[in-house]
Amino acid sequence: MEVITTEAFLQQKNTRSTQLDVQLDDVVQEIIREVREKGDRALYYYTEAFDSVNLENLIVSEKEFKEANELVTDDFLSALKQAKSNIKDFHEAQKEKSWFYTKPDGIMLGQKVTPLERVGVYIPGGKAAYPSTALMNIIPAQLAGVEEIVITTPPQPNGKVNPYVLAAANELGIQTVYKIGGAQAIAALAYGTETIKKVAKIVGPGNAYVARAKKWVYGDVAIDMIAGPSEICIFADKSAPPSYIAADLLSQAEHDESATSICITTDREVANKVNSEIEKQVQQLERKDIIQKSLELNGRIILVNDLSEGFQLINSIAPEHLQLMIENPMDNLHAIKHAGAIFLGNYSPEPLGDYFAGPNHTLPTNGTAKFSSPLGVYDFVKRSSIINYSSSALDKATNSIIKLANTEGLTAHANSIEIRKEKR
Repeated sequence: MEVITTEAFLQQKNTRSTQLDVQLDDVVQEIIREVREKGDRALYYYTEAFDSVNLENLIVSEKEFKEANELVTDDFLSALKQAKSNIKDFHEAQKEKSWFYTKPDGIMLGQKVTPLERVGVYIPGGKAAYPSTALMNIIPAQLAGVEEIVITTPPQPNGKVNPYVLAAANELGIQTVYKIGGAQAIAALAYGTETIKKVAKIVGPGNAYVARAKKWVYGDVAIDMIAGPSEICIFADKSAPPSYIAADLLSQAEHDESATSICITTDREVANKVNSEIEKQVQQLERKDIIQKSLELNGRIILVNDLSEGFQLINSIAPEHLQLMIENPMDNLHAIKHAGAIFLGNYSPEPLGDYFAGPNHTLPTNGTAKFSSPLGVYDFVKRSSIINYSSSALDKATNSIIKLANTEGLTAHANSIEIRKEKR
C-alpha cells in the first residue's frame, strides 16, 4: 500500500471524480420503468438477462426452506443463534415509546410512535452470501413492531436462494423470500407487481445498481440509506501490532474491488511493518485478486505528525468503520465526531461488529457519517405529534395565533381561530 502524507491523501481525495455515472442511471431508470409497466414479466426477464437464471416462480417455496435447513451445519446455526441474541439485546435499548404530558388549562401534548406496516429487506448475493445482513436488518424491524417483513435476494445459478440466507430467514420467522436481485428487486418492492406487494420502506445494502435504484425510488417509498462500497479506517500508534492492523485492512478489502482500506499512523515503522504483513498475509487468502485490486485502487497508509492531526483527518473522512488502535482509546473517544461504528483497542476488530457484537453493521458510507447514523429500531417507526387544547387554553392563545397568521397573510388560518372565539 502507498504510504503518503495527509496533504497528499486529501489532494487525491479531492481530485477523484464525483460525477454520477450517467450510463448506470439510464440503465437503472429503464429497469424501474419496465418493472412498473410489466410487473412480474419484467422480473423474470431481468433475472434471466442479468443472473442467467430462468425462474419457474419468484417466491421461495416451503420445500426450498426445508432443503436449506438440511444443507447448513449445526455449528453455523449455533453461531447464528448467538449473534441473533447479541443483536437483539443491543437493539432492545433503542425501542421508542409514545409519550404525552399535560400543561395547565387543559393542554395535552405528545408523540405517538407507530411501526411501519410492511418492510422489504434486500440481501446481496453477488460475490458472497450475507446471512448476517438478514439478522442486522430484520431484528430491529421486528423489535420496532413491523407487521410484515419480506426479503428479496438474487438467486444462485441453480435458481435457488443461498441456503445460509434462507436458514437465517427461517431462524427469524421470515417466510416470504423473493428470488429477485438488482435494481429490478428495488423497483418491485417500491411499486409492487402481481406477486410482490409494495412496501413502506426498503433497507439493506447492494451493488451500484441497487444503490442507484434506491435513490430513484426514494420519495415513493422510504429507504434506509444509499450505501456505497465498504470502508475501514484504522488509527494506529506504535502500541498496535502490525499483523493485527494488516489483517483488519485485508478483511475489509475482500468485500469488493471498490472497498476502501485506510491506515492512519503516527509511526513510520508501523507503516512499513503493516505493508510487509499485508504482502505476507494476502498470499494465504481465497479472495486474493479482489483484495489486491481493492488495495491498489483505494488502499492507503497515511503518516500524521500527532494524534490531533489524525483525529482531524478521521473527522474529514467520516469513515464507515473506525478502529482506534492507540493507547488509551477511550480517553480519546471525545475527539471523534464522525464515524459509523467505532471499535476501541487491539481486540475489537471490525468483523466483530459485522457478525456478532450486537450493534448494527448497516452503516453510513462515503462520508455520510457526518449527518447519518447506523440502522436501528428507530428506522422502522414513524412519529405523529398529538395536540389537544381545551376551550380555555385556546382562548389564551387566540390573539397570538391570529397575530402570527395575519402577519403571514394567511387570513383563513386566523379565521379558523377567530370563529371558535365567536361561537362560544
